[in-house]
Amino acid sequence: MIFHKISCCCKLTLSIVNNGKKLMPQKIIVFGNQKGGTGKSTLAMHLVVSLLHQGYKVATVDVDARQGTLTRYIENRAKTSQNNSNVLMPTHYPVFDSSSDSIKVMNRENFLMFSELINSLNGFDFIVIDTPGSDTSLSKIAHSFADVIITPMNESFIDLDLIIKATPVQRSGSVKTSSYAEIVWEQKKTRALRDHSSIDWIILLNRTSSIESRNKKELERILTLLSKRLGFRFIKGFKERIIFKELFLSGLTLLDSNSSQKLNLSHIAARQELKELLKALNIY
Repeated sequence: MIFHKISCCCKLTLSIVNNGKKLMPQKIIVFGNQKGGTGKSTLAMHLVVSLLHQGYKVATVDVDARQGTLTRYIENRAKTSQNNSNVLMPTHYPVFDSSSDSIKVMNRENFLMFSELINSLNGFDFIVIDTPGSDTSLSKIAHSFADVIITPMNESFIDLDLIIKATPVQRSGSVKTSSYAEIVWEQKKTRALRDHSSIDWIILLNRTSSIESRNKKELERILTLLSKRLGFRFIKGFKERIIFKELFLSGLTLLDSNSSQKLNLSHIAARQELKELLKALNIY
């Protein structure tokens, strides 16, 4: 496995927060889901910029470096920052999987290299990690280091099927966990055995339609009921908006002030959604 640093600077210990804030433990936040296209990288970037604006020192890690959506987002942002000193930057590390043909060797190499990277980031207040929309060795390892796992899912029972077997049994009270939920539980146990720490799991319904639908209401009902059984917090994410695709090209977020950009009602509504989402996450 190989990791490279973009930008400059670098055991989960206490770190000093800028601007006179109190001492706080470093927090590792992992955005994870076995399914792609749920908005993990967009959400991660908005959280990162929110933390930077509050004066925190933030490192970002992309363990989906071959696809590299978060990495390209940050590269676009770096270009924009060259002409705008108000565009704050995290320190970024794209991480590549071990090239070993042996699964055992690959897992060992991935763990050793990822552990080394995390330990080298001792001076950061937050480490935000983006993972691939697939089941990989490196993704599982990243999950096992999380203090918080944030799982965005689309407004679809196909996405719900990665959490539980999406069948009519929900109404009867019988629930069978599915592949991604089992991965989270496995990594929760791994984390507890490693250092006796717990993981806060958050599921959010993201990229939803602007129109209220029966499908959306049913998903919200099921996720609310499942939250206590499966040990996660359920919150609402962003609605599907063109603005997020437009911002990617410049590496900007809704939190970046841009006087040259005329805000329309959709932009204003999106900013309000972001404020509510950050408040609901309650991770700092």
